[in-house]
Amino acid sequence: SLVIRGEKDEQAVLCSKDKTYDMKIADTSNMLLFIPGCKTPEQLNVDQPSCNIIHSQIAGFSNNYWELRRCRPKLKKLRKLLMEDPYEGPDSRKDQSLTFSKYTTEDLFSLIQASEEEILHQLQVIDACKIEGYWRILEFDYEMKLLNHVTQLIDSESWSLSKVPLRTCLEELGSLEPTEMIEHILLSYGRKYIDDAGDVYFEMHEDKICRAIAQMLLQNAVKFNLSEFQEVWQQSVPEGMTTRLNQLKGLALVDKSSRPETIFLLKVEDLPEDNQERFNSLFSIREKWTEEDITPYIQDLCAEKQTVGALLTKYARSSMQNGVKVYNSRRPIS
Repeated sequence: SLVIRGEKDEQAVLCSKDKTYDMKIADTSNMLLFIPGCKTPEQLNVDQPSCNIIHSQIAGFSNNYWELRRCRPKLKKLRKLLMEDPYEGPDSRKDQSLTFSKYTTEDLFSLIQASEEEILHQLQVIDACKIEGYWRILEFDYEMKLLNHVTQLIDSESWSLSKVPLRTCLEELGSLEPTEMIEHILLSYGRKYIDDAGDVYFEMHEDKICRAIAQMLLQNAVKFNLSEFQEVWQQSVPEGMTTRLNQLKGLALVDKSSRPETIFLLKVEDLPEDNQERFNSLFSIREKWTEEDITPYIQDLCAEKQTVGALLTKYARSSMQNGVKVYNSRRPIS
């Protein structure tokens, strides 16, 4: 089945079960005729000895048609809706009131301009969870509190990061937080698997945990001295984990031109969804970008079979600076 999605102020898109298409009216010089019960040449019996003329009633005509072009699903709104009321935990007073925004799967299907599969996949990407039938995103401080409980338990039990037992986690931490929240944080920051004995374990994702802790450190500072940040960051992550700057792609940006070098929070999900607006926003933050620095912030704009290089050619102008290729805006940024 096909569904047209979009609110009154949005450009309509057509969605199949797993793809999204822009809809544009295209004119045609050939008039299209609508004939009820019309037979195509393939359906007519070629062997008929006599050639009968079939009289048909024309029900209508058209000089244009809808042209469909595969497009990126418009998923930014999904996070925005769920961030209206992030989940702060079972003790939150706000959650006990009846005024917070609630969205079921069906609500999101009707509000987001994307196919059902793309929406469900994005809910996994942003680590949303279902609480009492409604999709929610955990408030960042609450998420960090849950993650901290899990990493402290791993540390105190001297477990391997690749073999964290679900049952023991739920038994040990169930008195502190709801068990479904403990399991959700393990699913968000680890990979679930079952061993030969049938027990459920998690292999923790080092990069994702290091990234979350970096975000926690950076969100309270406008800019952070890079070398100081790297030292504090390494001390803050669980023992046995190694921090690397490439874990922060699309989350934080290093300013190599300042002395000393600094780092600051710049999240790709906070940038505009429209291509031109995204580039305008990036060039207002920094006038010249190397391809390495800008790639994490435009990668998600690439349409099917489109490369970052093709996007840069279209929206930016390249030049050489100290032997390095850099990109700046094609138009003046106000």
